[in-house]
Amino acid sequence: MTKLKSIVSLLVLIMLTSGSIAAAPPYATVELTVELPDVTLIDQDSQLVKLRDLVEGQDVVMVDFIFGTCTTICPILSAGFSNLQRRMGSGPGGPTLISISIDPEHDGPEVMTEYLKRYRAQPGWSFLTGDRDDIDLIMRAFDAYVPNKMSHQPVTYIKMGDSDRWVKIDGLVSTADLIAELEKIQGGES
Repeated sequence: MTKLKSIVSLLVLIMLTSGSIAAAPPYATVELTVELPDVTLIDQDSQLVKLRDLVEGQDVVMVDFIFGTCTTICPILSAGFSNLQRRMGSGPGGPTLISISIDPEHDGPEVMTEYLKRYRAQPGWSFLTGDRDDIDLIMRAFDAYVPNKMSHQPVTYIKMGDSDRWVKIDGLVSTADLIAELEKIQGGES
């Protein structure tokens, strides 16, 4: 019986690695319209930032929702942004990266600054917080509202150009996946 189980396991492994059985994609994408609320937030440098002003006029904008003490999906999302900055550059010409705190009661500028240092963030990556009502408005606008930070999902949003159309990436993605999705959007394939 053990020999039979070994053979079956080997056959399943061969089929999986040869592509005979299609694996589920690690993430899903969907297009959505986001009407950004007219809110003023605070960035990691204690500067007031109008969210619309930060997004509008940028060629590529990517947004995620994280919090400074998260030990599950936030570090993975942030590592993705960090790697993306290293691969694509930061500042003019690179994507504008925006991480929005879903724990504004605890994520002040000092926490956000330390968090970004941990991921070697470069200029062009902003970590924003604000009052609870404004954060909830933003999460609802992106269809990412969660009443409890512990129930948030790994989502990343990409916007190209001056449209209000965004691509929502639902799931954990690698840097290569992020770049592939950017290339699809630039090619009009979303």
